Amino acid sequence: MPQEFSHRVVAIVTEESNPFEMGVATELFGLRRPELDRPWYDFALCSATPDVRMNLGMFTLTGVAGIEAADTADTLIAPARPDTGRPTDPAVIAAIRRAADRGARLVSFCTGAFALAEAGVLDGKRATTHWQRAAEFASRFPRVHWEPDVLFVDEGTVLTAAGSAASLDLGLHLIQRDHGAEVVNAVSRRLVFTGHRDGGQRQFIVRPVPEVPDASLAPVLAWALGRLDRPLTVADLATRAASSPATLHRKFRAELGTTPLAWLTTERVSLACRLIERGELRLDRVAEASGFGTAANLRLQLRRHTGLSPSAYRRRFGPAAWDARTRSRASVHREDRVEREHPADGADDRDRGEDLDVMPARAAAR
Repeated sequence: MPQEFSHRVVAIVTEESNPFEMGVATELFGLRRPELDRPWYDFALCSATPDVRMNLGMFTLTGVAGIEAADTADTLIAPARPDTGRPTDPAVIAAIRRAADRGARLVSFCTGAFALAEAGVLDGKRATTHWQRAAEFASRFPRVHWEPDVLFVDEGTVLTAAGSAASLDLGLHLIQRDHGAEVVNAVSRRLVFTGHRDGGQRQFIVRPVPEVPDASLAPVLAWALGRLDRPLTVADLATRAASSPATLHRKFRAELGTTPLAWLTTERVSLACRLIERGELRLDRVAEASGFGTAANLRLQLRRHTGLSPSAYRRRFGPAAWDARTRSRASVHREDRVEREHPADGADDRDRGEDLDVMPARAAAR
């Protein structure tokens, strides 16, 4: 018997939608992943029109679900279009507003933030979009707190990504929120994609051509990843890279869009998460193996990066968590399906909020 799907993701496509962002959503949430041995997302594309002519007329989509499929989404992805000056289809705006009203998770890739802003769901929230559209976005939507020069912004139930490549980073961030560090690393490996970048990294990095090209950071990164259980400082990394700390900072900013210390801390947190997911119960052992030294420091960093304490993270993503979660979600979704197919007269709609306790906390990307 196939396992029940645990979370429905619906991506809206409209006339002149960008193929890349649609492809990212399909790749991350639509493909089956039998190697993970767990339920994956239930994914669908939907549109307000029967046929959708994609950007530049490269191809036309047919056979996608109608816009009413957006009303079944636990996560709804807004359409990304290059022509942001043209108003979004009113049917799409209405679908986004209905999703917001029922508490669905709303996501935009690249210029999809314009559709969310038109629907009013970004008012009072932080958001980002492609850096080339910054002035237009800020001018048109003054009630949105524009975040310049970041890859993505996580506001809990509303998440926005910058340029096209940042869509992968945000998508992987969502997978980590839903499934944990071990799973997102497996998905990244299958994509042959580097571990996803933190949302606070810069979305646009100017790389002037030097007279003598600098050596890549790859050797020092690999060296550090093999020594996360040891005390490491920025000075240690600089020594290994045969450079000064100041030069190392510049190279990290240029190549990775972050600082050496931030990169090192993120990698330590990822390692700690994987250890907890694999069943390590001793907090002091996790702290030692991930290089945080003490359980107190581990608690601080894990909560800062994931929004969860170690015990809460274990309950959500530990070895025993998924089986219980799957049984619970399978039962709920079977009941939902029966109710949709055979609605009782006068029955109240199911409170979708009942399922929120099985989803990870909404940690803001910093």
